[in-house]
Parts: sequence; C-alpha cells; structure tokens
Amino acid sequence: MSANVADPSETATQQQRLYADRWSSYGSNTGILQLSDKLSARDLKAYDLFKAYDDKLLDKLTPDISVAKWKAGAVLFEEGSYLDVAFYIVEGTVNLYLQKHQEPASQPIFDTLRLPYVESGDGASAGVPDKTAFVAPYEAKEKPDVQAKPKDSQAAYLATADFNLLHGEEHRLGPGDIFGEIGALNGWPQSVTARTDSECTLVQIRLPALQQLKLRSSDFKNWVDAIYRERTLSEQLKTTPLFHGADERFIEELTQRVGLVSCSPDEQVTVEETPADAFYLVRSGFLRLSQKVGDGEIAVTYLRKGMTLGEVELLVDGIDTWQFSVTAVGFTELVRIARSDFEDLIGRFPAIQGRLWAAAVARIKESGYTRQNLGQPELIEFALDKGLVQGNSILVIDLDVCTRCDDCVRGCASTHGGRPRFVREGDRYDNFLIARSCYHCEDPVCLIGCPTGAIRRANVGEVVEVADDLCIGCGNCANKCPYDAIVMHDTGEVWPDTALPEWLRGKDQKVASKCDLCYTSDAGPACVNNCPHSCAFRINSIEEFQQLQSVDRAQR
Repeated sequence: MSANVADPSETATQQQRLYADRWSSYGSNTGILQLSDKLSARDLKAYDLFKAYDDKLLDKLTPDISVAKWKAGAVLFEEGSYLDVAFYIVEGTVNLYLQKHQEPASQPIFDTLRLPYVESGDGASAGVPDKTAFVAPYEAKEKPDVQAKPKDSQAAYLATADFNLLHGEEHRLGPGDIFGEIGALNGWPQSVTARTDSECTLVQIRLPALQQLKLRSSDFKNWVDAIYRERTLSEQLKTTPLFHGADERFIEELTQRVGLVSCSPDEQVTVEETPADAFYLVRSGFLRLSQKVGDGEIAVTYLRKGMTLGEVELLVDGIDTWQFSVTAVGFTELVRIARSDFEDLIGRFPAIQGRLWAAAVARIKESGYTRQNLGQPELIEFALDKGLVQGNSILVIDLDVCTRCDDCVRGCASTHGGRPRFVREGDRYDNFLIARSCYHCEDPVCLIGCPTGAIRRANVGEVVEVADDLCIGCGNCANKCPYDAIVMHDTGEVWPDTALPEWLRGKDQKVASKCDLCYTSDAGPACVNNCPHSCAFRINSIEEFQQLQSVDRAQR
C-alpha cells in the first residue's frame, strides 16, 4: 500500500479513539455499566428519536451522541451543575428531585432594565476606576426589586428551572422522555438532581448535536419547545420584573402564545426600516444591534441573556419600523411576543408600560451616544469578538504606564502557593492589554463536563474556582475555555497505582490553575493590589472599560 494512502482500519481505529476520548469524562463515573462505541447512522436510526433524519446528517452528529447503560441508583448530575449534554431515556426510569433546600433566586432570567447604556454622554463625570472599586465583583450588587413569593409558599423559586418542583417533591421520567436539554441549550445550571431509579439505557446528546437537531428538524424543535413551555417558561415570565402586576392567568395564556426562536450564528433577526412586529426577550446568546451610517453600518450595542428588544419600536408614536438591524452572535435563543399581545399587555397593565418606557429611553440614549462617538462601535465589535461581553471580572493593564515589572504576576503567585493564576499577555485594545486571566463568565463553558466537579462556582457572586484536591488534571476545562485563561500545571508528582479513575495511574499529576479573584482575601485581587504603578484594573463590564478609556484620554 502506498505511504500516501491511509489504511482504512487505522483510520477507523483513530476515529474510535477520538470518540472514546470525547466521552472520557464519564470514565470516572462508576455509574456507567457500558458505553457504546462510535455509532453509525444506521445504529442511531434504531432509536425513535433519530428515525426522521437522513444518514448524511446523522453521520455528522454521531461523534456527539453516545448510548450508555447506567446502573440503578446512579446520580447522573446534581442541581447547580453545568452540562453540555441532554439525556433521552430508552429503557428504565429516572427520578428528579431537589437534593438540598433552595434559597429564592436573586436575579430572574429576563430583566428588561438590564441595559448596557452609558449614563454620561461625554464620560467626564466618570471617575478614575479606583484601585479597589472594581476588584470585588463578588460583593453584593444592587439588584432590581424582585417580587418575593408569599412566605408560606413551598415552591422552589428557580428562575432557571428545567423542572419547577416543590421542595421534597419528586418527578419520574421514563422511556421517550428527554431531560437536561433546556440547561444545555441555554447555558443554565441544572435545577434538579437526576438519579436512575432502575438500570437505564440513555442516549446522551452533546450540545453541538442538540443545536443541529433543533435547527434541521421542525419536529424536534417543536418537541423541545413544547417541553420548555410546560416545564419552565411560565415560571420565568412570572418572575420577570417587567411583568410584575400582570395576573397569573394572563401570563399562562401568554406562555402558550409566544414564539420560541432559535437562531444560527450571524442569522438576521430584524432589518432596519422594515415593519416592527414583535417584542423579543433573549433566552441565551448575544445579539448585535447595528444602524446605517452613510453607505455602511455600525454596531450600536449588543444584547445578552435576559435583555429585551422592541421597546422603542412598539411604544414611541411615529416609529413603526425597526431602528436597528439585529443579528445573532453565535447560537441564540429568543422569546417572541407578537405586537398584538404586547399591546394587550400594556393596555391591561399600565405599570408595565412605565417600565418599558424607562427601557426605551435608555436604548435611545445609548444609540445617540454611539452615533456621536464613533470609536464606540469598534469597541463593541472587539468585545463581541473576544468574548468580553461574557465577563464579570476582566483584568486590563494600561500599557502606557506599565513597566513590565511583573509585580502583578509575582503578587498572584505569592498569594497562591507560588503558582500564578494568570498570564500577562493577551489581546490589546488601544493602549490596554486584556490579560489572559479568567473573565468569570456569566455562562462559564469551562464548568461543563468536569468529571469530578473540581471547577465550580464558589457560591460567592460570579467567582469560578478550581478545587485542587478534586482536580485530576484531565484538561477538560482548559480545552473548553475560549479565552486561554486556564493553565495546566505539573505538580512534579505521579499518580499512584491506587488512583481512580484507573487511566490516571502512573501518569504525571497535573492540576488546572485559574484566577479565583483572591475571594478568600479581604484585600481583594493581588494582581491589582501589587501593581506599583496603579495601571492594573479589574472591570466588571464593558461600560467600566469605557469609563476607564474616557478618563485615560482626559489625562493624556
């Protein structure tokens, strides 16, 4: 055989090895009795879920689909965990329940008052970011007033719930049921714990395959959307500050009438100057809002999960067309309320109209500011492209002041046992360096698929941490982080012969390392506090970055 021609058997072996590696995070879970080899399109069509799809599509999806047999009593996932996989039950039953008491959520999913607009038009009133003012995003932030449930209510207040269970209540699923897909598609933590009641055969579908199934099949999309309406949407709309004051019956009716829109990357949602016919709430993902300027188009702002679109067009007299062209940035999920339902809503509940006017005024101010400051669109594009819009704490360094002394890195290392948690390099915007330090993202994909739960929310604001005693150094989180903010460090030790899972035995022991915002220290992040030139800042949003730029320009 020619050296330039691949051996089919070797190719097949390599494909199987890659497939096994893709699902290796399950190797440490003793609940799995058997995991399938890479499936063919014909194999998948043996399951009702895939019978309607053509072989060509299924062949593309098969790396992200497995079939596993789980033993009885195995925990599939716990509430609060982030998953990029959904489970479809072929055989057996799965029990869903709340493992621990849930406190009322402090932030609902949809909040029309969360708008990224600039308060001060010229930036003059924005003070210099204090060295400690921006370094503790994990401290309590002011939240919108959220209507509390009655004290005697037993319902768990779960704005992100896949299942709205009472505490102590259980929900049993059987063959033909799917679960986990709402959290996976929307980047939300799972709201319940799932445990097998009996020995179960489950089809496991990762997010890339879920997205393609939803986009390529109206039947699958309608099925998943119907589940979302039944299990989740009503409760989310009831807890939306915008809808406070609307009676439950109206919200229940609205839940059945709204449209659920799934967008592919770069898909257009609205076109500027065409008739405006709906109000949108963003379930997940990002939207880019652009306006025409001369012969071109500029990005005016962006919307993220929880924000809304359409207040201006549906409220202001004389404006009947879209003021923006809106496109999806990545896969995006929207809730669409038709103009007729919107007008019915504000007609019956005047208080809601007042809240919408506040949001509309904010959007108009933001648009005007951007058109007067043409550097703003460039920043918005940069923030969307580099993922800064995800961040709750971003380390930026003023390179015009920085002497490259590396005291920020040494301060970080000395605070973390000699191991620095960030790298002083990264993307540059104007004279600022965006360091390779964890952004503590709103939707942290690094949490997905950790086999031991070592990387997790620290239950202190938005802080994401790695527990060294749980980390097995598999590299899953580092590979998933889009911003290269997680580094794998050698510990200088080797895993013993008793290590679990067994594949670790004899291998070099590594540990994932990332910024934890020094949340256990009263002094705050050492990277900022140890900078001798006060040129390192922690910013919580793009708006704070704008303020930082404005002050920097004023001082030049």
